[in-house]
Amino acid sequence: MDDRRTAGRRAGDGRAGRDGQPVPPATVGRLPGYLRALEATASDGAVLTSSEELAARAGVTSAQLRKDLSFLGSYGRRGVGYDVGHLREQITVVLGLADVRRVLLVGVGNLGHALANYAGIAERGFVLVGLVDTDPAVVGTTVAGLEVEHADDLRQVVQRTGATIAVLTTPAAVAQRVCDELVAAGVVGILTFAPCALRVPAHVDVRAVDVASELQILAFHDRARSVGGGAS
Repeated sequence: MDDRRTAGRRAGDGRAGRDGQPVPPATVGRLPGYLRALEATASDGAVLTSSEELAARAGVTSAQLRKDLSFLGSYGRRGVGYDVGHLREQITVVLGLADVRRVLLVGVGNLGHALANYAGIAERGFVLVGLVDTDPAVVGTTVAGLEVEHADDLRQVVQRTGATIAVLTTPAAVAQRVCDELVAAGVVGILTFAPCALRVPAHVDVRAVDVASELQILAFHDRARSVGGGAS
């Protein structure tokens, strides 16, 4: 029987960085922020940047940034800083974005429509290759230039498109079943918006986005500030 884990397994466990050593999951979680900061820096026309400037853009301390980048073997040059283009390339490779990643979207409701049309997917090195749903009113329609296919054909869609990552926006009641089908078809990364924990084999990464839970956490801190008369 497969070793199964719940949603929340952090992508990045065991990913190679400097000298083939694994990059800590917490560091992997901050790398996309550094990449965005570098892209913003490059758009300003800068060729070099200091750890202080880059850290400020990324919202971390310069010490944290330098420690994280050291796992990539990037230390910058004293008095010069970091080469923006080179560092972007390093992070892109470590994040696995040097090659275009094919993404399948399962669940084309309101949220699915918004995600399918989100320009940031392509801008970040991903390509949306398929859309799947069960609603007869949706199947056969065209969204973001792609025809929505029926969920009964999910495995064939994965195999035909070569998708390795799936975005799941289905109701919680069917999320696990769809997840199992995706894994059986060869998908190894799932971003789920379904408000439930998904069980997956050890080789599959799951990232969960639970908007309601995040709002509840914000409500907790808001209440704590109100009760305490200040910041919690």
